[in-house]
Amino acid sequence: MGIPAAKLKELFLKMSQTRHFEETAARLFTEGKVHGTAHFCIGEEATGVGVCSALAPEDLIAQTHRGHNQAIGKGMRLDRMMAEFLGKETGYCHGRGGCMHIADSSVGSLGANGIVGGGIPIAVGAAFAQQYRKLDAITVCFFGDGATNEGAFHEALNLASVWKLPILFVCVNNYYAMSTPLNRHMNISDIAVRAQSYGIRGKSLDGNDVISVYEATLEAKEYVRREGPMLLVLNTYRYMGHSKSDPQNYRTKEEVESWKKRDPLVLFRDRLLRDGICSAEELDALDGQALRDVAAAVEYAESSPEPRTDEVLRDVLAE
Repeated sequence: MGIPAAKLKELFLKMSQTRHFEETAARLFTEGKVHGTAHFCIGEEATGVGVCSALAPEDLIAQTHRGHNQAIGKGMRLDRMMAEFLGKETGYCHGRGGCMHIADSSVGSLGANGIVGGGIPIAVGAAFAQQYRKLDAITVCFFGDGATNEGAFHEALNLASVWKLPILFVCVNNYYAMSTPLNRHMNISDIAVRAQSYGIRGKSLDGNDVISVYEATLEAKEYVRREGPMLLVLNTYRYMGHSKSDPQNYRTKEEVESWKKRDPLVLFRDRLLRDGICSAEELDALDGQALRDVAAAVEYAESSPEPRTDEVLRDVLAE
């Protein structure tokens, strides 16, 4: 495998934190403590964690509205993320952004975006700035399969190709653009072939295998630094609906259950045990730590103050 045991344990911990964070946030939503809507990536943990764990602190990411695995993978704090979920002053955006607009420049996060494909041109701009300043860093842009039909996707890949920008485009393909299955919104089965139109490299792989994702990102990062943009497609699946208001009438329970047999956390746990990297007790301890971390985040969020009404226009209008 070639990956240090400490890194493998870190990957497992972050994936467990993501799963428990979202399951807890979903419960808080049903209790009326999370306002608006929420989009969860349960089943997709290996994508964001695998990619972001392969990046350096100076590398930048542009997240999606379903990007809590990306945020946790890049090192964002669980307590401030949960506080943002609950609309509290101590949240990353002081409770004004909610789950779809979490950002943290200190760890290289350009923020999440509620607009489909909205982060793609922003990421290209960030990569141009890195190139212009001759920085030894890259930008990673996350988006879903539906976003690859947006004009911004095609314009961004074309411009990034022409300028050979240090950007890795990561498509998290969960096979549904909201409720529309992949085979009904495009006539190709492998999204990676779209890279050919812009003269850049494209690669598609199993997004439920965190080791494959991590290793592919390490390789892609070096390629992007030398040669310019690349499109990496991670094929995965979300167990929950598009959002909390989604009744999921467009897919069967049998389909969801078939994907759960390839749960990324179960696959990773089984491999760590099979390869003798960790014992069952060690993995249980890491999962227990993740549970405690999320519980502490909830306690922090629930005890945090509400935003002040006299500051409601802060960060909305310029001084």
